[in-house]
Amino acid sequence: MICDESAVRAALLMQDESDDDNASGLIRVPRGASFLARTKRQGDYVRYLKSDQDYDLIFGVGPAGTGKTLLAVAYGASQLVLRRFERLIITRPAVEAGEKLGFLPGDLTEKVDPYLLPVWDALSDSLGRTQMEKMREDKRIEVAPLAFMRGRTLNRAFVIVDEAQNATRAQMRMVLTRLGEGSRMVVTGDPTQTDLDHRSPSGLPEALSLLSDDPRVAITRFAKEDVVRHDLVARIVAAYEALDSKAKS
Repeated sequence: MICDESAVRAALLMQDESDDDNASGLIRVPRGASFLARTKRQGDYVRYLKSDQDYDLIFGVGPAGTGKTLLAVAYGASQLVLRRFERLIITRPAVEAGEKLGFLPGDLTEKVDPYLLPVWDALSDSLGRTQMEKMREDKRIEVAPLAFMRGRTLNRAFVIVDEAQNATRAQMRMVLTRLGEGSRMVVTGDPTQTDLDHRSPSGLPEALSLLSDDPRVAITRFAKEDVVRHDLVARIVAAYEALDSKAKS
């Protein structure tokens, strides 16, 4: 689902230095931007992100517009600047609205770029374009399709798996087991918005169920109340939730 993330950035970007008092919900990127949680669930999510001694795997799941990707990217960027990790790796399945890479024109870079553009936008928002491009050149930032993670062990990296609702069960198992020494992983997605074929169920709900009781795993389940885009977006989310509930009853 392609959405206007600039509205989320505008809502979470810290405008008032007095907001610094709410340090637990604040993500400050050195030489970059600062973002502040605006709802309780966002605050919980940020605290999980900051609890590096407690949680190795964090899930942020819920509707579009809740800031789950932007906050994860901002925190990962801050840790990269502080050199607490050697690399920031962001990956997402290259499947949207029924399109697959094999059916798109152009070489590999041209094919994957449209799917990864929202991630680069979030990085630019967090780090600033100059700092982001330098880290990209130094290979400290990697943004790639999920299929590129197969066969790798991701050591000393902050890993973000974005749009995870579009990962199959096999892909989800594969990427979760890539976590290596000194690494942490954040998985974001909206289980109600999968673009997968009905014959390939999403692996996100299964992962949430299997890992919900693990003490090293934290889960934030965002709701329509956490949407920080236009007010209408929250009402649209609520309308579709009501329709889904009616269909199931």
